[in-house]
Amino acid sequence: MTGINITVFKGSSSGKIVESTTHKDGLKPDEVLLKITHAGLCGTDLHYKSSDIVLSHEGVGIVQEVGPEVTTFKRGDRAGWGYLHNSCGHCDECLGGNEIFCPERAMYADADTDQGGFASHAIWKAGFLFHIPDAISSSDAAPLMCAGGTVFNAMHLHGMCIGVGGLGHLAIQFAAKMGCEVVVFSGTENKREEAMNLGASEFYATKNVQKLEIGAPLKHLFVTTSKQPEWEHYLDILAPHAKIYPLTVSTDALTFPYMQLVTNGFTLQGSICPSRGTHVEMLRFAALHDIKPMVQEFPLTKAGIEDAMKKLEEGKVRYRAVLVAEK
Repeated sequence: MTGINITVFKGSSSGKIVESTTHKDGLKPDEVLLKITHAGLCGTDLHYKSSDIVLSHEGVGIVQEVGPEVTTFKRGDRAGWGYLHNSCGHCDECLGGNEIFCPERAMYADADTDQGGFASHAIWKAGFLFHIPDAISSSDAAPLMCAGGTVFNAMHLHGMCIGVGGLGHLAIQFAAKMGCEVVVFSGTENKREEAMNLGASEFYATKNVQKLEIGAPLKHLFVTTSKQPEWEHYLDILAPHAKIYPLTVSTDALTFPYMQLVTNGFTLQGSICPSRGTHVEMLRFAALHDIKPMVQEFPLTKAGIEDAMKKLEEGKVRYRAVLVAEK
């Protein structure tokens, strides 16, 4: 491979999608060239639509070429990537399998901003790509690269959610298949049937409800709403020593009732996308238990991206938008 021009779709200062070109001179020995077939749209992308970067960090494609040192992929393989593109490999976090916290990590929107899922191709380090199990379609795999990994990373053996949305509908499935009793809170009754079908044990609508009345106090709270909740609304239904996992993307300051945190021994646990070992475990778990996101497909074109982003901003995506390249 001597060089390639890659069609990309970027944000801009006006918030409009811009079609552009990224040129790559060739593959480094440890890199892989992918032809992108599917790319997920995440709420995080809306935060960067006014930035001069290639959007989407939920990419899936077909391997076209591999560098001479790559032994884990071959031409024709399906592969995907998420938020993390690279790490130093030798710090305490990397050596402990926690490379997502590497001080030198390369992540979406901070590094490699000339590449992304909204593109014709991408070149990534083989070590940060993931094989897609045969049981998972490429359209379903794209949202798992971020949304699925994020909830799985925070979850393991815990199971309670706020919100049935892009993250929440996957969290319900993962927690239910882990054997948890999953209690779901949503604004209205509209999503009750879906939530129960996905594996929820209980469902509560919260709009205009002054005090939540549920069964036994809950020990784990996964916040998957599009914005921070009114924390006071939920603290009375938590058991002592409960853990709270805010997974919402928000630039607002976190304001939390201090005395309830202290007197109940609550833990606020930050969490992010998974490191590679957990990401692989998530894909295997999803394949084994037939866990699938609910997706709406759009063409991977400028018009298709604009349409998907508009619908996402209007809250009309149920629940993950996936951009599909023309064959």
